[in-house]
Amino acid sequence: MKKAIFAEVGQMKIEDVDMPKIQAADDVVIKVVRACVCGSDLWAYRGLEEKAQNSENSGHEAIGIVQEVGDDITTVKPGDFVIAPFTHGCGHCPACLAGFDGDCQSHTDNFSNGNQAEYIRFQHGQWALIKIPGKPSDYSEGMLKSLLTLADVMATGYHAARVANVKAGDTVVVMGDGAVGLCGIISAKLLGAKKIISTSRHPDRQALAKTFGATDNIAERGDEGVQKILELTNGFGADAVLECVGTELSTQTALKVGRPGSVVGRVGLPHTGKMDISTSFGKNIIIAGGPASVTTYDKKRLLKAVLDGVINPGLVFTKSFSLDQINDAYQAMTDRKVIKSMVIVSD
Repeated sequence: MKKAIFAEVGQMKIEDVDMPKIQAADDVVIKVVRACVCGSDLWAYRGLEEKAQNSENSGHEAIGIVQEVGDDITTVKPGDFVIAPFTHGCGHCPACLAGFDGDCQSHTDNFSNGNQAEYIRFQHGQWALIKIPGKPSDYSEGMLKSLLTLADVMATGYHAARVANVKAGDTVVVMGDGAVGLCGIISAKLLGAKKIISTSRHPDRQALAKTFGATDNIAERGDEGVQKILELTNGFGADAVLECVGTELSTQTALKVGRPGSVVGRVGLPHTGKMDISTSFGKNIIIAGGPASVTTYDKKRLLKAVLDGVINPGLVFTKSFSLDQINDAYQAMTDRKVIKSMVIVSD
């Protein structure tokens, strides 16, 4: 089968590899229908973090068809259409029961990788996998895109809003205009926020942010950006800030634009050194967040919201590529020519 491989900085390639097999009783083998590239995949591709040459791709989002299940799997069967979350919760440990399945305590291999491939082995599939009604051919391409966001970015954006305690009438600032940030805007609106301030410097992303519910946009960075955001909040600061980037600048800005007692929902993969928490202490700002509770959110709210047409997060996919075009998919995101790259793997 074909599988994307991280060749070196700036280069992905396709190799023929062995088909995945059931290795544990709670494994599931899935034929991938759609995959994609995440912003976090680009860190190694851009040379911003170390990764071994000719190693497994870090792709972790997929929807597909169940091919084979281990002996302990009773919740899905061959032929089922499923969302494969990037997190692998058990559903019964204290963390999962509390709604934090992204930090499942039952095992240590909680996260997917290698999903940019024709077939994948999904570990701990009993509770983590989410069944989609029907089969892929029942859905439009636009709906398939939205269903794919439920493997990560839509749930991650929702996680930022949830842990930031966004509620009706709130003013919310969203740091980041990538797919996660844009899904954070969807989530803030879904939870009833009245004013949603996006922070994009790109017209196409500003437009999509507005479509998703942003009421204002501040493109400036640093102290100027902080001042302009504060002006939009009458100088008081936001009730909640969704930090969806993970850089030092975005984190510092998030802490400066929240009002005293606000919550920063931090879901951007951290790429910061030591963080000065004196700002948060002095303003009583709460910092929360981490890996998203994908299965919990999909089962409780997000899958239904997509199927009912309440939200349309698939709009974050602005260009599609075949698996053979995987390097183009990465490069297009690196060059900011697309917001998020869809990878069409099979019908």
